[in-house]
This record gives sequence, C-alpha cells and structure tokens, in this order.
Amino acid sequence: MKTPFHYRQLAPYIQAQRLTIASALLATLVFTACWPALIKIAEALAESVGTGNVQGSARIAGIAAAIFFVRAIAQYGQDTLMAKAALQLTLNLRKAVYAHVQRLSLSYFEQTKTGDLSYRLTEDVDRIGEIVNKIFQQFVPCILQLIVVLGMMVYLNWQLTASALVIGPLMALLVGFFGEQLLQYSRRSQNRISDLSSLLIEYFSGIRLVQAFAAEDYTLNQFTHYAEDNRRTRYMTEKIKAFQIVFVGFLYAMSVVFIFFLGTWQIAQGNLTGSEFVGYLAAVGMLIDPISITTSNYNEFKQAQASVDRVFELLNLTPGVEEKQDAIALPRVSGKVEYDDISFAYVPGEPVLNNLSFLVHPGEMIALVGHSGAGKTTLVNLLPRFYQAATGRILIDGINVADVTLKSLRQQIGIVPQETILFSGTIAENIAFGQQDFHLDQVEAAAKIANAHQFITEFSQGYTTYVGERGVNLSGGQRQRIAIARAMYLNPHILILDEATSALDSESEALVQEALERIMRDRTVFVIAHRLATVRRADRLFVMEQGQIVEAGTHAELLDQNGRYARFYAQQFTPDQ
Repeated sequence: MKTPFHYRQLAPYIQAQRLTIASALLATLVFTACWPALIKIAEALAESVGTGNVQGSARIAGIAAAIFFVRAIAQYGQDTLMAKAALQLTLNLRKAVYAHVQRLSLSYFEQTKTGDLSYRLTEDVDRIGEIVNKIFQQFVPCILQLIVVLGMMVYLNWQLTASALVIGPLMALLVGFFGEQLLQYSRRSQNRISDLSSLLIEYFSGIRLVQAFAAEDYTLNQFTHYAEDNRRTRYMTEKIKAFQIVFVGFLYAMSVVFIFFLGTWQIAQGNLTGSEFVGYLAAVGMLIDPISITTSNYNEFKQAQASVDRVFELLNLTPGVEEKQDAIALPRVSGKVEYDDISFAYVPGEPVLNNLSFLVHPGEMIALVGHSGAGKTTLVNLLPRFYQAATGRILIDGINVADVTLKSLRQQIGIVPQETILFSGTIAENIAFGQQDFHLDQVEAAAKIANAHQFITEFSQGYTTYVGERGVNLSGGQRQRIAIARAMYLNPHILILDEATSALDSESEALVQEALERIMRDRTVFVIAHRLATVRRADRLFVMEQGQIVEAGTHAELLDQNGRYARFYAQQFTPDQ
C-alpha cells in the first residue's frame, strides 16, 4: 500500500520561487481588497437608483470603474507571476527527477516500463505544475475572497449570514467525500494510461515484427483492451465530478432561495433596508465563483495527488550504485584490471557470480565464453559499475572502482554493445555522444579507426547528416561502425565488446571485424565471444558456468585439455565461422 502523499514535499521547489510567489500574493491581496469596496458600491448604487439621483449614480459608477481597473491590473499581475513561478517549478522538478532517474542502476530500468517513466516525467510533472499554479492563482485568491466577502456579509447582517451558513458544513463534507473518490479513480486512470503508453512504445518499436507476423489485429485487440480500461476509469471520474457539481449547485441554489426568504423577513422586522439587502445579494453573488472554483480546485488537487505520489515515488528511490562523498577522479589508466573475490546477485539468495578472482594485464585480450546465463555480461557490467558487487573489489591499476567518481571511471572504458543504439541527432553528435563540446577532427579520427569515415563522407552532409530515431536510416553495418567510433572517441585503454556481426552481410561484417581488430590493439579488452576469429585471437579465454570461471587459458591450451571448452567449442563454433 502506498504511503499517503503530503503536498509539503513540494516545499523545497516552492521555496525556490518564493520571491515570484510573494509578488503574486501581493497582487492577490490588492485584488481581494477590491471586493468589499465593490459590495459597498453596489449598496450605494442601489440607494442612488432608488432615489433617482443621476449625478450620484454617475459618480459611483466612475468609482466602480476605477476599482475594476485596479482589480484587473492586480489580477493580471497575479496570473502572470504565478504562471512564471509554476512553470519554473515544473522545469526544476522535471530536471531533478530526470537527473535522479539517470543515477538508478540498470536493474531498475530492466524491471520498469519505459512508457511509465516517460509519462511520469511529462504528464505527471506537468499536472503538478498546473496544480501549484492553481493553488496560488485560483485557490488562495478564492479563499481570501470567501473570507472577505463573508466578513462583509456578517457586518451587513450577522443573523442572516449565520442562518444561510447552516448548509456550509454539509457542503464541505460532500466536497471531501467526492474528492477521496476522485483520488482513487485518478490513480487507476493514470496507471492505465501509463500501461497504454508502454504498450504503444513496445509495438511502435517492433512495428516491423508486428507486420511480419501479420499481428495487426492482435495488437489492436491488446491496445483496445488497455484503452477501454482507461475509458471506463475516466468515465467514472467524470460521473463523480458531474454528480458533485449538480448536488453542490443544488444546495447552493437552495441556500440562495433561503436567503431571499430570510432577507424579506429581516426587512419586515426593520433590521435591514432594501439597499442594504441589494448589497448583501451582491456579496452572495460574489460567492458563486469562489465556491465553484474552490470545489473544482479541490477535486483537481485530489486527482493531482496521484501524479505527485508517482513522481516522488521516483525521487525517493535509492540508486543501486552511488558514489562515495570523497570519491576521487580516476587518473589516466594503463589498463590493469583485477577482480578480487567478486560475488553478485540480482535477487538475494540467487547468486549470478560466485567468488570470482582473476588478474588482467594491460593490453591483454580476454574472451568470455559459455552458455547463456553463465554470467558473462554480468561480469563485464560490474567493471563500469552498472551494478554494485555484493562482495569483493574490482581494481583498475590498483585503484578500487568504488573509490572513484562514476564519470571518470566510465569515460576510460569504451563499450560496443551487442545492440547498437543511436540517438536522434547528427552522426558527429552520436560519435561524440555525452560531450557538450567536441572537435570534429577527433570525431573523424575515431570514425577512421572504426572504418566509418568513408561511408560518412559519401553522405551529402557528411558528419552533419541527421540520424533518425534509433538510426533507422542507416544500415546495420553503418550503425555498428558508428558505435565503434563512439567507443573510440575518448581513446580508452579498456574496452568491452559484445560482438554482434552475425546479422550483417559479408561486406559489412568484414569491415566491422577489421575495425574491431584495429581498436583492440594495445588495449585491455573484454570480449563476450560469438565468433571463432575472436576466440583464436584472445590472449586468454575464460569459460564460465553458473557464475564461476571453470577453465582459463589460450584457445589451443583449452582444446588440448579436452574439457568443457573443447565441448563448448564443438557445439558453438563451426569451421565456417
């Protein structure tokens, strides 16, 4: 069960906008001060009209115009200043959430729907900004207006006001009841729309597969199911809101009718004049908008509470990998890597790596082989601290990676993943990804090493050619060579390669293999081996089973042992590879 959210969690973000909000509230006070003046104007105007005093009516009308002008200026200042504060708060909150989410470990992203994260960072954060805006732009002015106008009503005739307000507590109870119902349905609705967003991302990302398997009807049915769930939940929300508006409106109308009856009685008793009653009715009329807006705002606050819960749920997550407060910058390394008694588990009690210890010398190439699930990818993912080892140490040039900043560590490790990911932007921006400022000559040098320079220069715009989403306008071989160039841009002394050339045509595969051979020279390299050529070139092979290194040696040495590697080699690697 979720812990209840309190809006005070927004206090630091509101505090940061205190000067703008204070200016807006000052304008609100001027705006509110106009209401009692307008009530007295209505009373005086009724008296002038009743006596046929044309000059008096004209003078009062002029004063009213001046008050309305001041009120309009104050309202403009209130609205614009609060919009400025709310939008800045939204930006600061969104940046804080995004920065925090980026620090979460990979395991979180592996278990979380991308669409849900996107929804929280966009729709949920926007809704919070809108609510903060309404709190200060509408809710606070309406509450002040209610207080001031009710005060004037008590001043004009306290007996009449006390009788009319008997219905107030009932209205408050109803608003609170409906608000809680709206909160429940809003939470359900936002969860449904998050699921729908995640589903769309999955299907659009795999649209080629959807069409290849003629699965359009199947995906449409899935989409319809989620969309229908969202429709039902949203409809229930709207029904509750509609019933509340009608019921509260009916109670308010009955209270007005009651006021007319009581007003007539008070005039008959000599406790109230006709002009005073007109002023009193003007005050009652001034309550209509603030009561309606306050009720609507309360409903929106309850609905937005679900958004705030979801956003702060992210902010309250603890990153699985954190820097020490006194972390140092990792100096330029030679590439010596040592795993010292390393164990790791994604789920407590289900170890993936068990007490691994080995030493890799600078410039050495290590090939990791073994069946799927043996722990190969996990082993290399611990080096840049994508995950935190449960026990043991990983040392680079004798320095514990847990003692250095993540940025300085990861900038010295080049990674070519099995799945090539490119981002929207130019080819140069993709090669220098992560660098605010970059030099084109460095980009070109990295591209030449990766055998990418030639095909890039054949584009009419060269390195400024725009890469579509996920690089869809490039071939598989071109994308992979750009990924290799990206890994080489900072000239790292440690490389992690997860080869993926099996899906490439023979020409692209040859170019990629040549690029891989070039970048591995004079660097410490960890390769998850998928190709026979990689296995043969490796200085040492680590055969992994159930999170342990069960054999280690050169290709020839392990074949001579006729053990696990020899059997694995016979099963996985064929001569035509």
